[in-house]
Amino acid sequence: MDFLEAIILGLIQGLTEFLPISSSAHLRIFGELVEWGDPGATFTAITQLGTETAVLIYFWKDITRIIGKWFRSLFPGGGGRRSAGVQKGDPDVRLGWIIIIGTVPIVLAGFFLQDTIRTTLRSLWIVAIVLIVFGILLGLADWLGRRMKPLERLGYRDGILIGLAQMLALIPGVSRSGASTSAGLALGYTRPAAARFSFLLAVPAVFGSGLYETYTAVTCEPGVDAGCGVGYGLGPTVAATVVAFIVGFAVIAFLMRYLERGSFLPFVIYRVLLGGVLIALLSTGMLQP
Repeated sequence: MDFLEAIILGLIQGLTEFLPISSSAHLRIFGELVEWGDPGATFTAITQLGTETAVLIYFWKDITRIIGKWFRSLFPGGGGRRSAGVQKGDPDVRLGWIIIIGTVPIVLAGFFLQDTIRTTLRSLWIVAIVLIVFGILLGLADWLGRRMKPLERLGYRDGILIGLAQMLALIPGVSRSGASTSAGLALGYTRPAAARFSFLLAVPAVFGSGLYETYTAVTCEPGVDAGCGVGYGLGPTVAATVVAFIVGFAVIAFLMRYLERGSFLPFVIYRVLLGGVLIALLSTGMLQP
């Protein structure tokens, strides 16, 4: 059953990671509903490697162009023709720096608050409240935001603010894409631009977290290190990660097409309803926090 359970959780991870509805909240809620328990932060972080690999492939041209120009800007004139015309004011070079700087807040918060993230913040009461509150914030940002700026106009100030918003995604229920996209919308960026930067900004943070959790799970000593292992074992977790990658890629393609004309209202309604149902289940004792 470990393989079947892990694959189902991988499917949920892939379906919910890129939609602004919080994959960690869905994994947490589903685990309790079917009495499988909390899959844990380690399992979640590792399966996110699959969904972030989908981001790498989908945005491969953007990512390689940004990385290439960023590196060449460090050594102007030292790379022959390939370095010609690459200036530090180039939009791609600036975007590379913004992604690096914007990743710092979530890295620091994840390092210093990891015990709280693994325990207190995984309470279903917190998940329910956060689903509703940040759903409303997403709706307000989408409604009131000017939605005029393209990604090429992204500056350092806005990048840092969006990076601070991404930091809040360490709380299950916030949603990494939801938090950073909401900030982008509030700052006046178009829906596709806000979503695209949200995906690009998440790559270093999620890969770093996933690789760290994988290393910790593999090298820890059972019975000695608290929370050792990934809950489902290495094989089922790898299978879940592969499923998350396949489904996640399809979801990215859908969302980027949808945002050309659609709004975030369906996701706002879904978040508020899910949070309300979760509060009802907790209040009646049908679920334990």
